[in-house]
Amino acid sequence: MVNLDHCRVIVFAKAPISGAVKTRLCPPLTAVEATELHCRMLRHTLNTASRAALGPIELHGAGALDHPFFQQCRKEFNIELKHQVDGDLGMKMKSALTNALFQSQHVLLIGTDCPSIAADYLREAAASLSHEFPIVLGPAEDGGYGLIGVRGATPDVFADIAWGSSDVMKSTRNILTAKQLAWRELAPIWDVDRAEDLARLACDAQLRYLAKGLIAAPALA
Repeated sequence: MVNLDHCRVIVFAKAPISGAVKTRLCPPLTAVEATELHCRMLRHTLNTASRAALGPIELHGAGALDHPFFQQCRKEFNIELKHQVDGDLGMKMKSALTNALFQSQHVLLIGTDCPSIAADYLREAAASLSHEFPIVLGPAEDGGYGLIGVRGATPDVFADIAWGSSDVMKSTRNILTAKQLAWRELAPIWDVDRAEDLARLACDAQLRYLAKGLIAAPALA
């Protein structure tokens, strides 16, 4: 049996400050509703990581780590809080993965935008790293990716990427191929970034609780 212990899970999240999170969902959501959704999705992600039971969980926050919600999550899920470094998303991810690999042989990094990531999905990613794959990716339907996992060393695949564009996954594949690095891709996942994603969230039997009560959004009425 594959031993999946000691696979560290990193979660990236912004501090839940109204007007600074989920802004692409405003409208149809108000800033207050978008912040509530952000908090629900963060707690959902941490709960998923906890249920996967792979190893230690780190929450890397952008913004004040002393935010009451971050501190509440730290106590509730028994996680470690760390600051995201300055720079673009690629620099932040590379730094987080590199530092985590000093403590764990395998590391997974996810955000909070893909509530469709389930505990089994995380376990599958960890199992991929325990076999022959040094890199595992969870491609997102919008052209990015919602999960990256590495084993042993951080690959140099974060430079010259147009983060936030629909070409992120394509560019990453090109870099991996050019560097002759082996990787595995899991099943595509979807994220909640646009107004139309709210309707999909509300229609998902397992995830609709995240949208419950956000009645100001027409898609959720």
